[in-house]
Amino acid sequence: MSTEHIQPEGLFDLPGFSQVVKSDRSTSIHIAGQGAFDKDMQLIGAGDYQAQATQAFNNLAIALEAAGAKPEDVVSSVMYVVDLNSDSTAAFIAGMGQALNGKGFPNNASSLIGVQSLAMEGMLVEISAVAMID
Repeated sequence: MSTEHIQPEGLFDLPGFSQVVKSDRSTSIHIAGQGAFDKDMQLIGAGDYQAQATQAFNNLAIALEAAGAKPEDVVSSVMYVVDLNSDSTAAFIAGMGQALNGKGFPNNASSLIGVQSLAMEGMLVEISAVAMID
């Protein structure tokens, strides 16, 4: 069983992003939106997009591990960022690039969406994902 990342000719190619992910694995794992909270529901990185992105991706990794998956098994994700602009995007991407003990979160078929607000005051980012395992 495998997962294949496809960059179709004629579509743009960005580091950390796949246009298409094809998987023939059999078990899907759907991870709820992860924000920048610790296990005591304390917000990490108030006002800091990079810190919140790092924490949210770390939380995503914890959720994946609990389901028997790892970040490389993520086939798609939706990433929500409050007040998305060039600065918040750069900070979010920097957080994604160091999320796993200084390593970047593996690329997948993802969407980055700007929103006015998220579920709890102070949240700047939220990430949901789908992973596939054998």
